[in-house]
Parts: sequence; structure tokens; C-alpha cells
Amino acid sequence: MTIRIGNAPCSWGVEFAEDPRNPAWRTVLAECAAAGYKGIELGPVGFMPEDPGILSDALEEHGLELIGGVVFRPYHDPEACKDVLDATHRTARALRAHGAQHLVLIDSISPRRAPTAGRAGEAEQMDRAEWIAFRDRIAESARIGAEEYGLTVGIHAHAAGFLDFEPELERLLDEVDETILGICFDTGHHSYAGFDPVAFMKKHIGRISYMHFKDIDPRVKAEAIRNRTGFYDACGQGIFCNLGEGDVDFPAVRQVLLDAGFEGWCTVEQDCDPTLDVSPIKDAGANREYLESIGFK
Repeated sequence: MTIRIGNAPCSWGVEFAEDPRNPAWRTVLAECAAAGYKGIELGPVGFMPEDPGILSDALEEHGLELIGGVVFRPYHDPEACKDVLDATHRTARALRAHGAQHLVLIDSISPRRAPTAGRAGEAEQMDRAEWIAFRDRIAESARIGAEEYGLTVGIHAHAAGFLDFEPELERLLDEVDETILGICFDTGHHSYAGFDPVAFMKKHIGRISYMHFKDIDPRVKAEAIRNRTGFYDACGQGIFCNLGEGDVDFPAVRQVLLDAGFEGWCTVEQDCDPTLDVSPIKDAGANREYLESIGFK
């Protein structure tokens, strides 16, 4: 069995392609490779070149393989359908051009849900009609990725969106065909939401196609929930700490994967605020070293 460890541009603070605070894409590739990784995600479509020739040469220069890419868009917003579908097709085309396999779908942050990140009992819920339309938009992205581009598609729960908490994720999984939609399971977001990542993995490992590794500082999480801190402010306060320093039991995560015979990529994502005094390459190296210390290679 082979589990490979990659990283992602969000570990360098890259959340949106046009953010002027972003580091150069070539810098991200160079530092990812220098930190010892052999694979990297695409980041938000448009951050890296969409010309396959340019990106292929750069990936080869740094000995990196493209793993997958994320459609981080407001699936909760019926007015955003065109944007969602555009991002789905552009991301899927880029992945297919480079032989990457994993298309990850994330409902982006909603102002209606931001104040209740980590507070499942208080979070506003969609009515039935709104939920059905929301579900169907996600299902259409999944169908496009799976059937039109031949990709493995995973849904990713995310703090402050409408797929934040475990019951919402399980409801979606019950209602969308597993042949087009698996799970990209993020250990940190599951903990942020107030649920047990290892217990969820044991229950749903058969549908988990891809992993994102994050850890959560329990002190920062408690303060962020108590103070109703916004997601990006919580990132700036260090809610996503280095792996092994937070409340996610990564040895147990590894054991669940081993017991299930999981193969493929697991990607480190340590969301950070690029304007702060952080060292993404140092953190990326420390995260890789920690994972190696508990048996990941």
C-alpha cells in the first residue's frame, strides 16, 4: 500500500486567484519542492497558469506532480450558478491536462453561516426547497467532473459554509449518487465543526477518496467559537497549527487509512494569512517531518 503526501497553495496563504497578497506561483512550487514534497494541488483556478505547457514545464522543473484542484465557490447562492460551472469546467480541464485525479468541491463561506462556524446547534439551516437546489448544484459539478472529465470527485466540508457540520455532510452523501461523488475528508475542518474526525473516517472510509490533513489548535478554536470569530480572522490567529500540535489524532488517522488499504495522495493544507509573519516553507517542512515521524512516507 502506498500513501503519498502532498501540499497545496493554501499553505502559502493562496485562497483566491486574484488576491494581490498571493506569493508568485513559481515561488509556491519552488518552496513546496524545497520542503520535500513531490506533489501539489492546483490552488484556485487562475492562480497557476492555465496553459498546460507552461505549468507542465514548471512542475517538471521542480519534480512535482499535480494532485488535484478545488472548486471553492458559493454553491449556496442560486445567482452564482454560472460562476460555479465555469470554475468546475476550468478546474477539471486543468486537472485532466496534467493527469491529476482529484476534483474537490467546497461550498464557500456564507455570511449567513460565518457567525456560527463551530456552533452546530445555532447554525441557520436551509429550507427544503433551498436545500434541494443547493444539493443539485453540487451534484451537477460532481457529474461534470466524473462523467465528462473522468475525475474522482470529492465533497469537502468547510467551516462557515452550508456544508460545515457532520449531519449536513451525511445528508448530502445520502442524496447524491456515490458513483459521482465521494468524500475529500479534511481532518481540521471536521474538528473545527465540533466533531470527531477519526470516528467519521471509520464510519465512511469506503467513500473517502482523498484526504486533506489539517490540525486545529484547541485553544484558538475555543476562543474563536466563543467570540464568533470569522474564518479568515481565525486563520490569522493560528487556528490551523502545525500537524501534531493540535487536537487531531494523526496516528489514529493513519491507522484507519492503513486498515482500509487506502492508497493515493493525502495533502497537507495549513491555511494561513499571508500578511502575517509566517514561514510557509518552514511550516511545510515541519509538517512533512511530523508525518514521516509517525510512519507516513
